[in-house]
Amino acid sequence: MISIIHTENLTGARISGDYWDLDALNHAFYKVIGDENKYYDWKGPRERILGISLKVRQALQGEKNINHVDNGITKEMLKEKGIVSPEKNIYFSVEVLWPELIFATIALNDFVRLHSKEHTHPLIDVYISCVHKFQSVVCEELEKVLNKEEIDGFMKILGSKETNVQEYAIQFVDMLNIAYINSTREQREKSLGTIALKLAVPDKDYFSFKEQVIANANKTKSDIHEIPITKKYPEEIEW
Repeated sequence: MISIIHTENLTGARISGDYWDLDALNHAFYKVIGDENKYYDWKGPRERILGISLKVRQALQGEKNINHVDNGITKEMLKEKGIVSPEKNIYFSVEVLWPELIFATIALNDFVRLHSKEHTHPLIDVYISCVHKFQSVVCEELEKVLNKEEIDGFMKILGSKETNVQEYAIQFVDMLNIAYINSTREQREKSLGTIALKLAVPDKDYFSFKEQVIANANKTKSDIHEIPITKKYPEEIEW
């Protein structure tokens, strides 16, 4: 089962699971977002989800964190059954910045809707079910930090069909990521609810930012998602 928990400094969340948990999640991501020739207006959000997918895949390859987790087997059980078995399972995990993870959780709503149009019985689609489970676990962990009004508002929006990341200026997520990294733990705890709602319902700050991105894109005749940001991420992140 996929687990998502806050990192020690609240900088992000740690996605954790055994090999098959994370492999199933990765497959669900790929199936729901479609190949690169689909949903062109969602190319930027698709790339952000692929970024998280890459981190999960690296974790599966042992490039991130490896932990040993109790599996419920006790020495008494082994003795009674006369079998030899490990008492712990191997779990893999990787950290993702909270603004990044929240945006991906919202963006997956769009892709689920698009994916559902191609299926006769989307409610029982195994990949959609896996994505919804992932979204639920993200919300469950956010609930530990957000106040009741914030989490209720966020979950109401996420559970509706009101989210829309078509032609989203994904550089805005980068700006939130960097500002969040440069905050203190106390500031992160206070601002996480605001960030979640800001990503779920674009406000005047976002639209003003998007206008700047579009202006730069028009100058270079580039697509909106191709415009680089000027600010840099730190080389090391204290999770």
